[in-house]
Amino acid sequence: MVTRRNFIINTSLAATAVLALPSLAFSMNKKEIGLQLYTLREELPKNVKETLEKVAASGYKNVETYGFSIKDQFWGLSPIELKKILDDNKLKAVSGHYNLGSYLYDGNTAELIAAIEAVKILKNEFLTVPWIDEPFRKSIEDYKKIALRLNQAAKMCKEAGLKLAYHNHDFEFQKHDGITGYEILLNETNKNLVYFELDLYWVVRSGNDPLKLFKENPGRFKMWHVKDMDKANQALNTEIGSGSIDFKPFFKEAKQSGMIHFFVEQENNYAGNSFQSIKTSSDFISKELI
Repeated sequence: MVTRRNFIINTSLAATAVLALPSLAFSMNKKEIGLQLYTLREELPKNVKETLEKVAASGYKNVETYGFSIKDQFWGLSPIELKKILDDNKLKAVSGHYNLGSYLYDGNTAELIAAIEAVKILKNEFLTVPWIDEPFRKSIEDYKKIALRLNQAAKMCKEAGLKLAYHNHDFEFQKHDGITGYEILLNETNKNLVYFELDLYWVVRSGNDPLKLFKENPGRFKMWHVKDMDKANQALNTEIGSGSIDFKPFFKEAKQSGMIHFFVEQENNYAGNSFQSIKTSSDFISKELI
């Protein structure tokens, strides 16, 4: 006869056993692997449906879009049409890179409003700013202006039920009178409204340490780009696990970072073709990192 006391004892023992198996416990909560679709920028315009089918078949659950424009939408597809293809392949577009240049530099809201509408249709969680043009990032005042505009855009996103994030390259780590542009963006933006997508490759390439950024700014980096560096030529990428960046220490500190989504990205130097590369990266991450 199973008494209430025996049930509690047996349940507690079972829970203890699971906790004693860290790999099993971790697998129950492991992150879904995402892909920044810019990796497949040569293939997508040719056949979006076939390309996204191959993404799903390679082990990816999430994607991050790029390339939206008011005129051409997504490679000639409306957000509604793209959403259907994603749904058919059980892919979630949890973030998207949206060019907000006219808003960031001039305050023109047309691109921002169009991007927010696209984000809502795709059910993106994050609207991510991918780039600042060179003429608009030459000084401390330039970065403070960008930070102000990011704060304003983030408020608009919040009102629409969305989050705003900023994606870095290496230029943000250049110093202006002793302070980097990235420090200004971190310090001058509202930490409850503006989030950051940390491109690990560009941080390492710039000579900085992601772990130091995690420690100094806990919880700010909600997303990562996981992009490896070719061992022979730092300017080139390679498949995850084949390059010079050791991602294991970063994933161990994912909680301190605040990371909830990450995306594989590879811009060049594919071993074979880009589809083979994203499968190689997905396999390595599944086996070695999560």
